[in-house]
Amino acid sequence: MVLVSAVRDYINRMLQDISGMKVLILDSQTVSSVSVVYSQSDLLQKEIFLVELMDSISKSKESMSHLKAVYFIRPTSENINHLRHQLSNARFGEYHLFFSNMLKDTQIHILADSDEKEIVQQIQEFYADFIAIDPYHFTLNMSSNHRYMLPAVVDPSSLQHYCDRVVDGIAAVFLALKRRPIIRYSRTSDIAKRIANETSKLMYQQESGLFDFRRMEMSPLLLIVDRRDDPVTPLLNQWTYQAMVHELIGIQDNKVDLRNFGKVPQDQQEVVLSSEQDAFFKANMHENFGDIGMNIKRMVDDFQQVAKSNQNIQTIEDMAKFVDNYPEYRKMQGNVSKHVTLVTEMSKIVEERKLMLVSETEQELACNGGQAAAFEAVTNLLNNESLSDIDRLRLVMLYALRYEKESPVQLMQLFNKLASRSAKYKPGLMQFLLKQAGVDKRTGDLYGNRDLLNIARNMARGLKGVENVYTQHQPLLFQTMESITKGRLRDVDYPFVGNHFQQGRPQDVVIFIVGGTTYEESRSVALQNASNSGIRFILGGSVVLNSERFLKDLEEAQRIARSSTNI
Repeated sequence: MVLVSAVRDYINRMLQDISGMKVLILDSQTVSSVSVVYSQSDLLQKEIFLVELMDSISKSKESMSHLKAVYFIRPTSENINHLRHQLSNARFGEYHLFFSNMLKDTQIHILADSDEKEIVQQIQEFYADFIAIDPYHFTLNMSSNHRYMLPAVVDPSSLQHYCDRVVDGIAAVFLALKRRPIIRYSRTSDIAKRIANETSKLMYQQESGLFDFRRMEMSPLLLIVDRRDDPVTPLLNQWTYQAMVHELIGIQDNKVDLRNFGKVPQDQQEVVLSSEQDAFFKANMHENFGDIGMNIKRMVDDFQQVAKSNQNIQTIEDMAKFVDNYPEYRKMQGNVSKHVTLVTEMSKIVEERKLMLVSETEQELACNGGQAAAFEAVTNLLNNESLSDIDRLRLVMLYALRYEKESPVQLMQLFNKLASRSAKYKPGLMQFLLKQAGVDKRTGDLYGNRDLLNIARNMARGLKGVENVYTQHQPLLFQTMESITKGRLRDVDYPFVGNHFQQGRPQDVVIFIVGGTTYEESRSVALQNASNSGIRFILGGSVVLNSERFLKDLEEAQRIARSSTNI
């Protein structure tokens, strides 16, 4: 519950001591932070009668002196300027200012000077500068996520802006946890190293007093890695519930938009998928697609039993009971309808795009060797008329990442075939992917074929057979967590920052993936935490990826790299 609870506690503390009718004013980032942990009805209970965005408040002139304004915003210079303007043209009776991260002294002076009417009641820092989508998974929803792929010379100020946002987010997580970590990073990644150094500087020098919490026997570990160490995971089709919804439909701040999907009922056009608010989803978010179908059928049967008993109203007592239980009944009905709609829509997409056929080859490419058979399988699929352009592209990418050194001639044949079959294919995208995330650029043993231990493990797995051919892949993150648990994470691959070293196993580990996480990885973290290894893992990233977003970032980075003469 750790991250969700931390943000909920902050919001509770913000709202509970301010009595009377309130307006909550958020910015484009904090609106996401609040919406994933706090529902509309929760806000109403705290007497929040209006929720406004910072930008729209600036445009309005209407006086509302009967309302108290509670601001929860990021301490950016843009927000401070908006606030300055709003304080000098005050519309509300009182102003309570809460910032999601550290304020600079200069910003506090600006606010003090702007408060001529003395209507600001308090200014506080509540460190929720991240979006806690699940108890052990947070994101920063960064819009220009492709920047991590570009060298610093291309656009130094944009890259600095990117690094600053990541450092702010990581700092807020550790301030919310009230801990200061030992920091390590992925050796081959310049941006991971830069973020690690800047985070260390902030925590151990610039703001060392703020991070000086009560010493624990073991400091937590912050490990900063690069998405390009494992480009395979975001390219794969997914077959577990939460990951599959994000891959095929898309999840944004725990909401799923179904407006583009045919005949979806009006009240199901945007649905919430949150493990905090939906018991069925919490129990099934990591289950595979086959089991989900069975479990939804069971839920539908249970609902039909309840509906039947509600039809049998014969006495006043029955009626009273029905009225008492009606809200619960409506909620159950909405839940059943939501999950049936999602699974129905996903089944249609799976059938339409022949994803079971595609996925079998994807998993072979990700998990098992055998270049000749892989080449034949990918060639056959490229010839299949039913396949969509994105599925063709992903298959060739997965083949290229695995066999870039083994068969350059056949690789070129696949590139040419893809270019002739797929109108959307942008020339040079494959070469750009290999330049970014090819074998020479990666830290770690992505395919388990460098390290003797991993080779032995893969052989054992091959002999034992796999339970489910569609979910046999394990992300690189799984190996990384295993290495940390066993105290085997190599210093040469993941160096420490500064002179802060770690003896023994940490009890808390935050792994931040620059470039974005996936729901397959957050599932790995949840399963690892459930195994009671004595270590609690938290996963964070710049965005939550599906294959579409990963490819979009890759294309955007390639476009900028091409137009820049510096590369």
